[in-house]
Amino acid sequence: MKRVSFAEFGGPDVLRLLDAEEPHAGPGQVRIAVRAAGVNPVDWRIREGQFQKVHPIELPAGVGQDASGVVDEVGEGVEGVEVGDHVFGEGSNTYAEFAVLSAWARMPEGLTFEEAAGYPSVVETALRIIRQVGVRPGQTLLVSGASGGVGSAVLQIARDRGITVIGTAGAANQDYLRSLGAVATTYGEGWADRVRQLGHVDAALDLAGSGVIRELVELTGDPQKVISIADLGAPDLGVRFSGVAGNMPEALAEAVTLISRGRLHIPVEKTYTLAEAAEAHIDSQAGHTRGRRVVVV
Repeated sequence: MKRVSFAEFGGPDVLRLLDAEEPHAGPGQVRIAVRAAGVNPVDWRIREGQFQKVHPIELPAGVGQDASGVVDEVGEGVEGVEVGDHVFGEGSNTYAEFAVLSAWARMPEGLTFEEAAGYPSVVETALRIIRQVGVRPGQTLLVSGASGGVGSAVLQIARDRGITVIGTAGAANQDYLRSLGAVATTYGEGWADRVRQLGHVDAALDLAGSGVIRELVELTGDPQKVISIADLGAPDLGVRFSGVAGNMPEALAEAVTLISRGRLHIPVEKTYTLAEAAEAHIDSQAGHTRGRRVVVV
């Protein structure tokens, strides 16, 4: 089979599309014929070696953790899923023709493989950081870098829970944020003052890692009311960095419920082939995403 991998840490040019041995489902796992794989910032952060001190990996290594596809192997002890089922979930080395998933759910009716691949990690992350920041119905949550996958999920989940959201994004994505129920404003010079004019902020999330932690602390008045998933220096300012995934099966079940109720939809902005994985990483790292980017197999 074909798989995207890298043999050294570095820029997107270290990615290679190579022949590899097919993985097989172990106990509690399923293998899928991959139809699409989600492109997440964690993918290129791992490729750059940013997490080696806390979560070291051995090289050469594959890329990707989210995927959708068709089940073709069911591991020992797995119940409730059969060969031929269409599923989406989380695993390892998902930029490949076959991948093993450790958590999965059946795809909701009407969802394409491309759309489904964009949900697992972003929904789990969104649910986790909303819970960790402690924002409650009736309060206001500020989301910095709100137009990407996690931001899109946060805005819709928060709205469904009765939380008001102020979202920052580029000028081109203001209408997109409003379509998801957010009060939108642009980032850039003077952005914190623009937020203050929109009202009181109870909690804040940093999704882009664009050096805004100090301002978020000032706007909320308490570093404990701020969480970052993108700025590794956040703890130096007393702000929690949330980088350890929570319960993925529960997150997938919640995603299925929200999608089926019409309360969650994350558009796919752009698709790439396996051979275009480096381009996908370049675009992801550049930011300005509206929704999700996925690799189609």
